[in-house]
Amino acid sequence: MLHLLARYWWVLALRGVLAVLFGLFAFFIPGITLLSLVLLFGAYVLLDGIFDLVAAARSPSHHWALVLEGIVGIIAGILTFLWPGITAMVLLYLIAFWAIFTGVLEIIAGIRLRQVLSDEIWLILMGVLSLLFGLFILIFPGAGALAVVYWIGAYALLFGIMLLALAFRLRSFRHVEA
Repeated sequence: MLHLLARYWWVLALRGVLAVLFGLFAFFIPGITLLSLVLLFGAYVLLDGIFDLVAAARSPSHHWALVLEGIVGIIAGILTFLWPGITAMVLLYLIAFWAIFTGVLEIIAGIRLRQVLSDEIWLILMGVLSLLFGLFILIFPGAGALAVVYWIGAYALLFGIMLLALAFRLRSFRHVEA
């Protein structure tokens, strides 16, 4: 798994850049409409799910956590595009459960990665961040659309930075043989 992740470190870096850009967009243009937020979220989780499935398919062994995370992301993205007029509350719950579910799977994947790479914590921290973000939305769903934009922006920004850190850490292992 380490060899595969190191070989395709740039895919993780691309995901990180997209997450950072999404987070910055949410902070600097907070007046975006809910429909724009819905479409941006849908595109992000759909692409994230596709990247996860591609990574799992190129893996020499079965990595069920990546497959499940990819399927959840694709389903969340498709549902978002099928219901663009979704209410803010339903979107919040969709985002919250997606973040909680993928957070748990990222923690599992991070624990498995630690078995082959010592002192690797980034994926586990990303999972904890995802889990906390989802729980935060569940606990405070009615805080208002602007606050939600900032929460999503902060989450995407932090997640993207952690993903970039993981990608560049893995980049140093790209020449290590499996």
